[in-house]
This record gives sequence, structure tokens and C-alpha cells, in this order.
Amino acid sequence: MINDPLFIIAGIACLITVGVLLVGVGSFGKGGDFNRKYANKIMRLRLLAQFIAVVLIVLFVYLSSGG
Repeated sequence: MINDPLFIIAGIACLITVGVLLVGVGSFGKGGDFNRKYANKIMRLRLLAQFIAVVLIVLFVYLSSGG
């Protein structure tokens, strides 16, 4: 399982999602101009990254189960 490239790509997608989430939470907590200017863009980027991660995870599970 760990040698499967799709598993590695799905893991990277999850890490990217966590990274974007942390940037969003950090900017929200700090406030200021950056938060006012980029809060919605960061939220949209997180949703896109999360969608891609979920699709990759579902694809991995489907293909691993014999699809």
C-alpha cells in the first residue's frame, strides 16, 4: 500500500490541504490586511484542495478493493 503512487499522491494532497487550512486559521487569528484581502481566496483554495484529496482517497480505495 505504501508503495502505491496513488497513495503517496493522496497523502501529499492531504498535507497540502492541512497547510492551506493552517495558513487560513493563522491569518484569521492574526487579522489585519492580509486576512481581509485573502480570507475568501484561502477558503476557496482549501475547499479545492480538500475536494481533490477526497477524490484521490476514494479513487485509491476503489482501485485497491479491486474496482
